[in-house]
Amino acid sequence: MEAYLDNSATTRCCREAADLMVELLTQDYGNPSSMHQKGVVAENYIKNAAKQIAKTLKCQEKEIVFTSGGTESNNLAIIGAAEANKRSGMHVITSCIEHASVANTMGWLEEHGYEVTVLPVNREGIISLDDLRAAIRPDTILVSLMQVNNEIGAVEPIEEAGRIIKEVNPGTLFHVDAIQSYGKMRIFPGKMHIDLLSVSGHKIHGPKGSGFLYIKDKTKIKPILQGGGQQKGMRSGTENVPAIAGLGAAAEAIYTDFDRKIENLYSLREYFIGEVTKISGVTVNGRCDRQNAPHVVSVSVEGVRAEVLLHTLEDRGIYVSAGSACSSNKPAVSATLKAIGVKPELLDSTVRFSFCVNTTREELDYAIAVMQEVIPMLQKYTRH
Repeated sequence: MEAYLDNSATTRCCREAADLMVELLTQDYGNPSSMHQKGVVAENYIKNAAKQIAKTLKCQEKEIVFTSGGTESNNLAIIGAAEANKRSGMHVITSCIEHASVANTMGWLEEHGYEVTVLPVNREGIISLDDLRAAIRPDTILVSLMQVNNEIGAVEPIEEAGRIIKEVNPGTLFHVDAIQSYGKMRIFPGKMHIDLLSVSGHKIHGPKGSGFLYIKDKTKIKPILQGGGQQKGMRSGTENVPAIAGLGAAAEAIYTDFDRKIENLYSLREYFIGEVTKISGVTVNGRCDRQNAPHVVSVSVEGVRAEVLLHTLEDRGIYVSAGSACSSNKPAVSATLKAIGVKPELLDSTVRFSFCVNTTREELDYAIAVMQEVIPMLQKYTRH
C-alpha cells in the first residue's frame, strides 16, 4: 500500500486541470499576445482563469496577476510594494516563522537599506496582536504575514491583524502569504483588509510553476520583471497559458463542495492525532484543535532522527516531510520549531504529515500501524 502524506510539499494535479492543460499544450497553443484567432483563444483562457479565481476571493478579475508560483508571488509583493512606497518610509514588519521566500526576501530588503521588525510567536506559533500594534510606525510601509504556517499549521489572526494595521497606519500595506491556506479556508481580501495575497497552484491540485498574486485595485506596487509588458506591465513574459488555465480549474474545483471537504480534513486530522500520540515518545507540535489548519500535523518522535524515520516510512510506501520540503531537500534546523520552544533534542526528530481532500482513513490507518511497529524499534538505537 502507498500513503502519500506530504501534501503541503505538493499535491497530485486534479483531473480537471490536467486534462485542460493537455488540450492547451497540443491544440489551443497560441501566444495570448498574438493578434490572430489562436492568440485570442489563449487570452480567453487567461481571462477565464482570473474569473474563476476572483470568484473564490470575491474580488475583481483585474486584481489577479499570474506568476510562476508562491516564491515569485511573495517576491513581487514584498519587493514590489517596498520599492514603490519607500518615499513614505523604509520600515517593514514580518514574523519569525515565515517561509524562506518571505524571510529571505526580507533579508534582501535589509541589504538594500530597509529596516525589518520581526515579530515573535507564542508556543502555538501565533503572533501577538499587541506586538503587531506596537511595532507599526508612521514610516511602516508594509506588513507581511503568513496565514497558515507550512510546518505546524498554526493559523495567524489575519483579519484582526488587518484591522489593526489599517487603524494604526492606513497607509501601511498588508501582504498575506496564503500559500498553505488558500483552498483550506475561505479568504476574502476585501473583508480582511488585505492588499496583497500570494497563492501557489501546486498546493491546491494545480500544476507546479503556477501561482498568482492578488493586488488590491490602486495598490502602489512596482513590477520586478522588465519585458514586454504583459499583464498590464505587472508581470512581463509570455504567459504560461496551460498552467494558468490549470490553476483556474484547480481553484474552482477545490472550492466546490468546500465545507464538506474541510470537515472531512479536520476529522482525519483529529483521528490521526488521537492515534499517533498513543505511541510512546510521540508528541504533536502546535494546536491539536480546530484553531489549527485542517491539513498539517507536526510530530516529534523522541529518540528518532527525522531523516531516519522519513526513510523508514518511505521504505513502506509512506511519504512525509522532515519539517518543510519547500526550502531544499537537505534537512536543517527549523526556525519555526525553535521559535515555538520545541526541546533542542527534538528539533531534528520532527516530521510533518500533511493531508489533502483525497487523503483516506485507510492511508492514515496504514501509516499509524507502520509507525506503531517501527518507532519502538528505532528508539532502541537512541543516541547517548
